[in-house]
Amino acid sequence: MDAKITLSFNEAVATKAKRYAERNNVSLSRLVEFLLDKVTSSGYTSFEEFPVSDWVHQVAEGEAVYQTKARSRKSLKNEYYASGK
Repeated sequence: MDAKITLSFNEAVATKAKRYAERNNVSLSRLVEFLLDKVTSSGYTSFEEFPVSDWVHQVAEGEAVYQTKARSRKSLKNEYYASGK
């Protein structure tokens, strides 16, 4: 059974990822599912251990920035409202 989740991405990254998925005849949902499955089932304990594939560099803009510090609910709420979504 599939579960629905909502994710937010930079618009340019999302556009590139959609094109990549289309060229590879897979849905963006299945592409993200595949990547999340690889990350969570491979025994990596941090982002630094995870080998970044070539395609990530193709769909990413600039350097990847990993946020590993926990943020408070208040700061998340303020960030959400400031983004205008």
